[in-house]
Amino acid sequence: MRELLREWLRSIGEDPDREGLRKTPERLRETWAFLTSGYKDRIEDILTAGISTDICDEMVLLKDIEVLSVCEHHFLPFYGRCHIAYLPDTMMVGLGRLARLVDALSRRLQIQERLTIQIAEAIQAHLKPKGVGVVIEARHLCMALKGVEKQHCRAVTSSMLGCFRSRQETRMEFLNLVGLK
Repeated sequence: MRELLREWLRSIGEDPDREGLRKTPERLRETWAFLTSGYKDRIEDILTAGISTDICDEMVLLKDIEVLSVCEHHFLPFYGRCHIAYLPDTMMVGLGRLARLVDALSRRLQIQERLTIQIAEAIQAHLKPKGVGVVIEARHLCMALKGVEKQHCRAVTSSMLGCFRSRQETRMEFLNLVGLK
């Protein structure tokens, strides 16, 4: 990888041996190892250690989970926030595990639409709640730096499963709580 990065620097007209770029291939390798570290995470491990729902039969909501991912089309970041809600049936998880799920799935080459669906489907598959809702609001550097060059627009995607899809009042409660009515 180091030689490929050095060759790429040469191809754009740079000298990979100059002072400022000498360590760049290694820095890039470390950065991309972090940005794609989600491939090593097992979703079932993250969403285990459930606890009984004896303590909660209402909506569980975690707002404003930071999202940082990389667009698979342009290899540029997109970033924003994720809101997750679910209505437990027999199992719950600690709130930190929801944030870890977002990190694991976003640290892969992604598109926002698929990321949103993957988060919802993972919660549905592993916790089997009555329903789940996920909304992601993000800014995409591929839109800001190239193409349409729009720096301030946000993409909003949602995935609603179970009662969040079938019951308008559950969906609206979730959207109201996250400020997207």
